[in-house]
Parts: sequence; C-alpha cells; structure tokens
Amino acid sequence: MIAKIQKFFWFLNTFLLRLRFKKVGFPSYIGKTLSILGGRNISIGSRVRIFPGLRIEAHDSGKIIIEDNISFGQNCHIICSSEFLSICSHTTLSANVFITNIDHNYQEIGKHILDQKYLVKTTHIGENCFIGYGAAIQAGTILGKQCVVGANSVVRGTFPDYCVIVGSPARIVKRYNKETNSWEKTDKFGSFIN
Repeated sequence: MIAKIQKFFWFLNTFLLRLRFKKVGFPSYIGKTLSILGGRNISIGSRVRIFPGLRIEAHDSGKIIIEDNISFGQNCHIICSSEFLSICSHTTLSANVFITNIDHNYQEIGKHILDQKYLVKTTHIGENCFIGYGAAIQAGTILGKQCVVGANSVVRGTFPDYCVIVGSPARIVKRYNKETNSWEKTDKFGSFIN
C-alpha cells in the first residue's frame, strides 16, 4: 500500500516536472529530484521509472536522451555538456550510478580545475543494458547492446554487444558466444578463453 501511495505522489511530481523537461513520455514517473539543470535539453521516453535522488544536468547545450522503458535506482547522477549523452531503451541503472560525457581539464597549472574548459566526448549506453550499483560510466564510453556492468565498476572505452564488464578500471570478463549460445569467459580484450 505504501508503495502505491509513493508512486501516486511520484506521478504528481512528474506532472509538475513536465514543464522543466523537453519531453516526458507517459506513463513515466519521477521521484523527488535533487537537481535539474538544462531540463529543456533533456528528453525522457515512455515508461521510464526514476526513483528519488536524481541529479541530472545538461550544460552548454548538451542533450540527454533517455529512451523508453528505463529504470533508474535511487541517487543517480547524469551530467553532459555540448554533445549527446544517450541511454537506450530497456536499460536498468541501479542506485548511485554516475554517467557523464565530461572530463575536467587539468592541463593549465595554477588554474582551478573548475575554471578550465570541459573535455567532452560522446557517451552512449546501448539497449537492454544493466548498470550495477555505484558504477561510474566515464566520458567517451560506448556500451553495445545488452552489456552488464558490475557494481562499483569504473568504465571508460568502447565495449561490444553482449559482454560483462567489471572492475576499476573496467574490463570484459564474459561475452555471449552466438556459436555456442552461452556466456563464456574472455581475456581482458574480450577474446574467448578455451
């Protein structure tokens, strides 16, 4: 009963937040947010479920695209600048996940890092991915379809469809083998281990 009451209030919250976003599909719901910046550059698809504590920021005309049927756990943080950051349909983000397309420049000695220009790289999360608790998806990361990212992993790079990625820095430990129709162990480069 309590869950139904919470969701009712989240639907009300979403109704009010629709004015701050470019688009919010139906029947998506958004729990109490911590921060929304650049909401007019953020599109949220249909059947998106966002639990409380979201912090979402689109700086410098950056665009965040959240497709359909995506679930966000509590306290997720999504931040982008001047390019696209996309999360494809049927993806699940556990609690405390961080996704960005920004790196902070630190090259100018004696100048505060926050006063230096962002280094921006396209970040893309493929369809039907699962991002584990506390994972950090760094700028320039491209995840293929149905990737699984382990809890607390720090991910940067390009990863093919159907792989399991874990660690800090993250590496591939399993991939789906279409010839044997099974998930098989790989070396750190994603090659199957016999």
